[in-house]
Amino acid sequence: MSLILASASEARAKMLRDADVPDVQAIPAHVDEDAIKQAFRAEGVAARDLADALAEAKAKRVSTKYPGTLVLGADQVLAFEGGTFDKPRDLTDAREQLQRLRGSSHELLSAAVICVDGAPVWRHIGAARLSMRPFTDSFIEAYLVEEGARVLETVGGYRIEERGAQLFSRISGDYFSILGLPLLEVLGFLRARGVLTE
Repeated sequence: MSLILASASEARAKMLRDADVPDVQAIPAHVDEDAIKQAFRAEGVAARDLADALAEAKAKRVSTKYPGTLVLGADQVLAFEGGTFDKPRDLTDAREQLQRLRGSSHELLSAAVICVDGAPVWRHIGAARLSMRPFTDSFIEAYLVEEGARVLETVGGYRIEERGAQLFSRISGDYFSILGLPLLEVLGFLRARGVLTE
């Protein structure tokens, strides 16, 4: 086994498999993300540090159960106007998030931490800045009808690789980080460790 992904995210697992990373196994970490978020927000910690802490907690949790194995934890945080967004709880919450974000720019921070035997050996935070166009309420309603419960799977209520691209006027930064994983940097680390061939 070359790599364990400490996540239930099918999107992240698919990115790694599509990039031909061998023998990727996905094992959910089952950490209390809400408790970590509450503690960090109460202390006013930066969004990038929150993303990093969540990714590390996942990697550490799974890594202690699989000695000698590379375990990748990942998490994504949406930073907007000094705060952060969680995944929408329901379609009403998704609607409210989209209404708040439209016509403005926000940042997506995707942290990746790799642990071995419960200790971090590598970390990276990818970033992208996204500008939403000033779409109408009727567009939001049509979008939510089309997407349905899938909008609840991502912070901000969109999947830019599909219909969610219509929400934006401009993006800058790492595309893979928008999808939830700084893939190129992860691949670079795996090459350096001999998991991938040069």
